[in-house]
Amino acid sequence: MPTPRMPAARHALRVLALLAEHLGPVRAQTIARDLGIPRSTTYDLLAVMRDEGFLVHYPELGAWGPSARVARIGSRVDAATRIERLGQPLLDRLVRASPVPATAHLAVLSGVDVRYAGRGSGRRSPMTVSSVGVRLPAVRTATGRALLAALDDAQVRALVPHDADLAGGEPATRAALGRMLADVRARGWALERGDVDPAYGSVAAAAIDAVGDPVAGVGVTVRLDDADGADAWPVLQALVVDVAHDLSARLAARRSQPTTGGRA
Repeated sequence: MPTPRMPAARHALRVLALLAEHLGPVRAQTIARDLGIPRSTTYDLLAVMRDEGFLVHYPELGAWGPSARVARIGSRVDAATRIERLGQPLLDRLVRASPVPATAHLAVLSGVDVRYAGRGSGRRSPMTVSSVGVRLPAVRTATGRALLAALDDAQVRALVPHDADLAGGEPATRAALGRMLADVRARGWALERGDVDPAYGSVAAAAIDAVGDPVAGVGVTVRLDDADGADAWPVLQALVVDVAHDLSARLAARRSQPTTGGRA
């Protein structure tokens, strides 16, 4: 489908995106220069956006910033709810496409945990603990590992500053965690076998947003006996990567960027 030509709407959205990247108000000249918009057009656009309640003008600074209305729009529905609505059809598709009975789930990072934000299941799906709202340690789950692998090393160190933060399972040290996440980045998906429930395993990949940040882990959990007996892991890995790519596209991410992560 060809992209509609609506330059005024596109300029307005680009202005909001630019202002969101700055900690303080931005001068009109800077907006015009950074976005490549004629200065006269920029002034007219900013005035309209102010009149409609989307921008605030700081006359003493000669600068502009987003209004409280913009913040209200962004917070009306929280991120997890938006992701669930975008991802639910994809989870259902993942369950249908699985070669063995499976439960699919979406998870978001919440500190050092993952919080499950969506779930898809079928008639013979495994009964897992990954109900919506449940929290589990990120390092123990496939979705959590996928999301951690999509962060840079400094962010991971900030979340897991000490080996003691990993007590109670594998990986047991930050060095081991680093090696695990490097493997996940190289593969594009994460695997977990029996770390949450000894009878189950999972594989997952991370979905990213328009600026490249990981926003949700897409995972599928199966009975180990089923998956091992049917040699289903390669198919499951491909399925979660594909679904994570599709969710990234729905979140306006660039399809050309590789999706990282995966957990069992």
